[in-house]
Amino acid sequence: MFLLYSLVFIISCFVLYFSGNWLIDGLKRIGRFLHWREFIIAFFVMAFAGSLPNLFVGISSAIHKVPQLSFGDIVGGNLIDLTLAVALAVLIGKNAIPTKGKILERSALFTTFVAILPLLLIWDGVLGRGDGLILLFVFVFYILWLVLNKERFREFSGDEEKQIPSILKEFRIFIKDLGLIILSFILLLLAAEGIVQSAKFFAVSLNISLPIIGILIVALGNTLPEIRFAVASAKAGKTEMILGNLMGAVIIPATLVLGTVALICPIIVPNFTPFAIARIFLIISAIAFYIFTRRRRKITKKEAIILLLLYVSFVIIEILIK
Repeated sequence: MFLLYSLVFIISCFVLYFSGNWLIDGLKRIGRFLHWREFIIAFFVMAFAGSLPNLFVGISSAIHKVPQLSFGDIVGGNLIDLTLAVALAVLIGKNAIPTKGKILERSALFTTFVAILPLLLIWDGVLGRGDGLILLFVFVFYILWLVLNKERFREFSGDEEKQIPSILKEFRIFIKDLGLIILSFILLLLAAEGIVQSAKFFAVSLNISLPIIGILIVALGNTLPEIRFAVASAKAGKTEMILGNLMGAVIIPATLVLGTVALICPIIVPNFTPFAIARIFLIISAIAFYIFTRRRRKITKKEAIILLLLYVSFVIIEILIK
């Protein structure tokens, strides 16, 4: 059984790698066809798809009356997105991530707020149905803010691509890329599921508690598509796609997913010890992420190293107190 899960884990990692590359190419061409900003493409397409594993884990855990697993998954996932994913994108991509522009600046502020909001709502030990409605309202508010101003969807880059003379040919390429993206989504979801299931098996074999499984293992498995996408985008120089994906990967699970889970089954945390360290580090990481996006209008290698050290410190401390 151990060998089987090890094989599943390795295969899933390879599938993530190749499907991530296909997704980058498909999104890039669709962005040109629709003339949308890459930030919006990444947020609505990749972030929603990347949040589906969180949603599946959340609904399943709520149905089985263990929604604490979902809460741990999302808290841990948001921490990873704001630290490890950003850091790897900068360090492996070997370029700073620029954060200029009103949409990026305001989204960074909103991302920081949303990352902390569930921690404030569950301060009394319960994330009830009323709290779930608040989270869903925040999600709808942000989506409306994005879509109401059409200019936010326009690609402001001065990069001019060669025009395809035939509209029909353009549409055929669009459909082909759409199919490629859908296939990539399916592969990403299957790979993420394989990684999560194998990681859960390893965690149970080592007798790790349910909240720790959610925070450290399920969260890492569910954020691997975002990490892979961020690194691939950094290498391709698509920096708006990095931030659009990662901000969406924080906002969607923390609002839509947690709100849905809380409506199905209120999240009660009788023992907050496993979440206490995660809560502290998530608040620090969210604030650091916002400061880094505003201070120099870019996230540099020095700041990426700080974010990476934050995540490593979190993992070490969380394991020590388990």
